[in-house]
Amino acid sequence: MSKHVVKILGKGCARCASTEQLVRDVVAALGADVQVEKVTSTADMITHGVMATPSVVIDERVVHSGGAPTRSAIEAWIGALT
Repeated sequence: MSKHVVKILGKGCARCASTEQLVRDVVAALGADVQVEKVTSTADMITHGVMATPSVVIDERVVHSGGAPTRSAIEAWIGALT
């Protein structure tokens, strides 16, 4: 089975940075075998149909867009992958 990929889409605002850090913290806490990527390309955001950031994409599926997600939401998303 290939490794799951979680992408945080955003241009670099404080909410985008905190979302990335929270995702990385949850992945580490759960010991999940997940690759986390930060995406700042507008073209990539358009490809995913994202109009608001931060956005979270898991295995090419947008699971959250606009505003920082809660830790419990991230735990549920990552937990579902393991």
